[in-house]
Amino acid sequence: MSDPFEIFLVAPPGLERTLADEARAAGFPLPEAVEGGVSFTGGWEDAWRANLVLRGATRVLVRIGQFRAFHLAQLDKRAHKLPWAGVLRPDVPVKVEVTSHRSKIYHERAAAQRIAQAITDTLGAQVRSDAAVVLKVRIDDNLVTISVDTSGESLHKRGHKQAMGKAPMRETLAALFLRQMGFDGSQTVVDPMCGSGTFVLEAAGIAAGLLPGGDRDFAFEQLATFDPGRWAAMKGASRPVVPDARFYGYDRDPGAVRMALDNAARAGVSGWTGFAAQPVSDLTPPDGPPGIVIVNPPYGARIGERKPLFGLYGALGQVLKDRFAGWHVGIVTSDQGLAQATGLTLHTGPAVPHGGLRIRLYRVRL
Repeated sequence: MSDPFEIFLVAPPGLERTLADEARAAGFPLPEAVEGGVSFTGGWEDAWRANLVLRGATRVLVRIGQFRAFHLAQLDKRAHKLPWAGVLRPDVPVKVEVTSHRSKIYHERAAAQRIAQAITDTLGAQVRSDAAVVLKVRIDDNLVTISVDTSGESLHKRGHKQAMGKAPMRETLAALFLRQMGFDGSQTVVDPMCGSGTFVLEAAGIAAGLLPGGDRDFAFEQLATFDPGRWAAMKGASRPVVPDARFYGYDRDPGAVRMALDNAARAGVSGWTGFAAQPVSDLTPPDGPPGIVIVNPPYGARIGERKPLFGLYGALGQVLKDRFAGWHVGIVTSDQGLAQATGLTLHTGPAVPHGGLRIRLYRVRL
């Protein structure tokens, strides 16, 4: 597979355009937002770099084969003809996952078995359910599309946030919400209910030019196409800086603050982040020009009961109106009623699935 091929960035549903904006800003060629993610054409080094530098992508898939198949025998024959050795290694086990929609081949397990047998017959690689290298096969309207997941673990796992509280915000979501807020690394960011510090850590990492994938491993390192020397050079080309802006997180739970401090140290951003235990009522803006307040409060359906939260949201809105004139405010919640309880005139973003709920980013400039 030396020719350019399709690279697909998996996005949280509802945030495809935001991820496309990030990919475009990072210099990837003609990224197009489509349902479920972002598509562009590139080579293996583009796939590596996408894993390394993109903060909003959930996974990076590379299409390695596509053909029509109307029955299992046809699937079997055409799978045997694919050049598996150009991508997979015979000494590295593979997992095969199949989904089928509107197709004559509807038995997903049988389809997975045929593709697994083709890999074993032509390459000699083992097929195991616990393999780190995963082939994702989609059969849609009888079109079989075979992709390799180059990421491995979900890309929200940066490798430094070991301590987490209840219902944490995923790093990928936090990065995309920050982009929707217009964050470019130059603004101060304040999170008044920071939990384990995700928004603060992501903002600090963006501002410093740190690589979100710089501290972890990827599945593409187990593929036949991997070049360790070129990968090392790509990682080494990064030149982080100490940002001018500062980033602050607060939480009434001292345990959460300790977790955030530990996570900041592992992420290498302690020098320009600050965390403290305090209630929302004590929140005041730091010195300097207005920046961004972004917060992921309890939703009620997620932690505890909903009714007592109206007072919390109301208090948050009042503090922001009284003390944060000129600031951009973003509130992430699954509950429109709670968002309205802030008393702020909020603009509503798209619904995004998260933890079994559908959350939205509500925005306003005060």
